[in-house]
Amino acid sequence: MEDLIQLAYAVDTFYFLVMGAMVMFMAPGFAMLEAGMVRSKNTSGILVKNIGLFSIACIMYIVIGYDLMYAGGMLLTPDNTVEDVLASGGDVYYSGKSDFFFQVVFVATAMSIISGAVAERMKVWAFLLFAVVMTGVIYPIQGSWSWGGGFLSDAGFVDFAGSGIVHMCGAAAALAGVLLLGPRSGKYNDDGTITPIPGCNMPLATLGMFILWFGWFGFNGGSELKLSNVDEANAVAQVFVNTNMAAACGAVAALIMSQIMFGKADITMALNGALAGLVSITAEPLSGTHAESMLIGAIGGIIVVLSLVALDKIKIDDPVGAISVHGTCGIWGLLAVLITSDDATLTGQLTGLGAIFGFTFVASLIVWFIIKMIMGIRVSEEEELAGLDSSEVGISAYPEFDN
Repeated sequence: MEDLIQLAYAVDTFYFLVMGAMVMFMAPGFAMLEAGMVRSKNTSGILVKNIGLFSIACIMYIVIGYDLMYAGGMLLTPDNTVEDVLASGGDVYYSGKSDFFFQVVFVATAMSIISGAVAERMKVWAFLLFAVVMTGVIYPIQGSWSWGGGFLSDAGFVDFAGSGIVHMCGAAAALAGVLLLGPRSGKYNDDGTITPIPGCNMPLATLGMFILWFGWFGFNGGSELKLSNVDEANAVAQVFVNTNMAAACGAVAALIMSQIMFGKADITMALNGALAGLVSITAEPLSGTHAESMLIGAIGGIIVVLSLVALDKIKIDDPVGAISVHGTCGIWGLLAVLITSDDATLTGQLTGLGAIFGFTFVASLIVWFIIKMIMGIRVSEEEELAGLDSSEVGISAYPEFDN
């Protein structure tokens, strides 16, 4: 019997670590997606932000964030040794270190959402300074209310893998930054028209989307937490299939909406449609049928196109569509839980939605404002025209095309 317990512990720990590594692979997914969706003169800028934010997230979460989110889960002691922590409410069936590793890549995902929304006009160091507070304090506090066993879990709030806790949280912080930052120069004209600013590399953006799609199996599948018995193995398979089908239907629905609205099969809408389907199903990829998951993903694909157009009309400039994908569809994902889960209530979902979005938005707005007062958050108009690769990084991503 003892041998079986140890085997299950080893299997579940290994599974957790592999799923965490898959989620970590979403970091290059975000980097490639965003690098393709911005102009070539800002590519190195977006890449250095993605490298910086992931590293800062790892540091801040082990220093302070994990303990804030899971009270008593401090990993660093005064002598800088690493202590074991209890996993899943004290029921130790996998290594506590694997739990930390899995959670820390989620933190980085939330921060990655922000980098695309503020791209092409935000100072690198202002962004990285915000990342310190976001990953060390803001994200862990709101996460403690649900996954940490706080008042939202008591209120019946259901968010299996983080449509709200991760994705909507990141979008709320992004929205606060975008509102203070303002749109890119030349995006919105005095006569009310909108000037399209296309990205530089659609193959790269498409690669980034597929990497994110792949990593999402770790994101949602790993959130089942276990694999070592028949029921858990079947649950993981269910999550994988539902996740995949939601993404596929989101992409197709967005393409159809693009053709209807614009008369073209817009590649950017297809990319965001797949991601919209993924975000939409993330709140509950287990309990629904495959058909329900396909419907949820398809509605996400429709919603994201409408949201992208609506935000542009009110002059909220988001170069990669992150606020629509992760925010608007994150909200939809939380509400879609009511379709598939018997454990969710409208009151619980609305309470969680309001608490997470409200706290993250207000806290982020305050932090962004303080950073703006101290060092500024936006590059000058001349620096923006030249590109952040030149003014902020000093290295061009495509030097062969520079004059």
